[in-house]
Amino acid sequence: MSHLTVLVVEDEPLIRMTLADALLDEGHDVIEASSVLEAVAAFGMHHIDFLITDVDMPGGLNGFDLVRFVRHHDSGVGVIVTSGGNRPGNADLKPGETFIAKPYRMDDMVAHLNLRDRRGERRIKA
Repeated sequence: MSHLTVLVVEDEPLIRMTLADALLDEGHDVIEASSVLEAVAAFGMHHIDFLITDVDMPGGLNGFDLVRFVRHHDSGVGVIVTSGGNRPGNADLKPGETFIAKPYRMDDMVAHLNLRDRRGERRIKA
């Protein structure tokens, strides 16, 4: 498994910190954001390999808005979207982007990320 930089976007602090800790334990770098606007700022300042985002976020933008932004600015970023209530519609996710329903086990999320990484389903920057 390679070392990834993962942007975790989740407005629930306990979920965000628990997922970040699980990813750090796997050897990944983690950047945390609690809103879409914080995520956009982080995206502009860091190289991101993977985005894990919740759908429901504070403010006027949601996780699907963030996915569209990331897709437009860097189509090589891997995407995992989570939600306890909102399911993606046909236009919300593209092939290779993943939806995982909440509640999820942290081990399952980390395993899914690592499996996608081993398959090469992310961009490799030189």
